[in-house]
Amino acid sequence: MKVVAQWGDLADGVLVGRRVSREQALDILTTPDSELLGLLQAAFDVRRRFFGTRVRIHVLVNARSGNCSEDCHFCSQSASSNTEIDRYPMMSADALVDDARRAHEARAWKYCIVTAMRAPDVRVIETICDAVRRIRQRYPMMICCSLGLLTPSQAGSLKEAGVDRFNHNLETSERFFPRICTTHTYADRVRTLRTAKEAGLSICSGGILGMGETDDDIVDLAMSLRDLDADSIPVNLLNPVPGTPLDSQNALTPQRCLKALALFRFVNPDKDIRVAGGREVNLRHLQPLSLYAANSIFAGGYLTTGGLPASDVHRMIEDLGFEIEEVRE
Repeated sequence: MKVVAQWGDLADGVLVGRRVSREQALDILTTPDSELLGLLQAAFDVRRRFFGTRVRIHVLVNARSGNCSEDCHFCSQSASSNTEIDRYPMMSADALVDDARRAHEARAWKYCIVTAMRAPDVRVIETICDAVRRIRQRYPMMICCSLGLLTPSQAGSLKEAGVDRFNHNLETSERFFPRICTTHTYADRVRTLRTAKEAGLSICSGGILGMGETDDDIVDLAMSLRDLDADSIPVNLLNPVPGTPLDSQNALTPQRCLKALALFRFVNPDKDIRVAGGREVNLRHLQPLSLYAANSIFAGGYLTTGGLPASDVHRMIEDLGFEIEEVRE
């Protein structure tokens, strides 16, 4: 049987409810580059069943930049980094409401409010809740927050204010996690996701590829997210930032990135799979192909690194013959 036919069989199985096994997941990551288009076609068959050719655009705001106490080795805002970046305290509610207009003009499906910190304090929660209430009155967008470790009362406040989703990335496998962060644990992250879910928030969690992890680590991450029933899964591709401990790390190729995106689609077939940070650097001219597996994408840049302007993202989606999905009032 040809490899291409095997991928079609795998897609057919996923579409009738069969779970991808570890062996099958590892086969996806090690498929020859020459068979990549067949793999992507099969991944697209799954994506199309649940999302058609619609693409959700997400826009980030770095609401508090730098001076984070945590030592996440990939992050330019962490205590382990000496990268020269903009550093500023928590934005005001007025500033967040004004910035949300930028996301709305970019035709964003979701506006993502992110802060660099271990955990939010009372003032941060109050500011964000105030901003979210006002944003919801003005713009038809989903709202996600990424604020670090969360308590049940904080999660409840965010839900009451109108936050739809909470992001806290697992980043990698439980086995590999201590290699990239020592100031909190993988279990801390899982606990925060469960806290958010118990409060009625949808959960967003993904990871970063290219940090030195193995194929098994990538499969573990994809399956852990399946077990947590994450609704949205951002797949970041390491963009090594000078001044971070991982500034010389990364052996990703465009082909490996696309195989990994296909893996996440097969393992989590009906979930929002997002091609996220590092897309431009790692996929380069193959960026459009990522949307055959992923159904969502960032526009306008990331936390401390740039990205494609919204107009370029719109053009890429349109050139594929796909359509932008927007929240309807």
